[in-house]
Amino acid sequence: MTEALIAALFVFVLASFTGFEVINKVPPTLHTPLMSGSNAISGIAVLGAIVVAGEGDTSLSVILGLIAVILAMVNVVGGFLVTDRMLQMFKKKEAKA
Repeated sequence: MTEALIAALFVFVLASFTGFEVINKVPPTLHTPLMSGSNAISGIAVLGAIVVAGEGDTSLSVILGLIAVILAMVNVVGGFLVTDRMLQMFKKKEAKA
């Protein structure tokens, strides 16, 4: 149990540092399009969270799974809203008669 927890924390810390470094290297003009497009990948996190919440081994795993589902869905919906808003900026406005 302890070795698995240490390994999981190690992976989490490495992923956090890697993500921080990658995001800091992206210029501001590309940040919004790249992030809004990649938020759809959070759908994978939604599926994983549903699997964890659905197992129901302990109440803690169900609660953490439910929290993960909610946060991942906020990320997915927010990503699509940002993408839609960004695409609206590039549409030509119709002339009023």
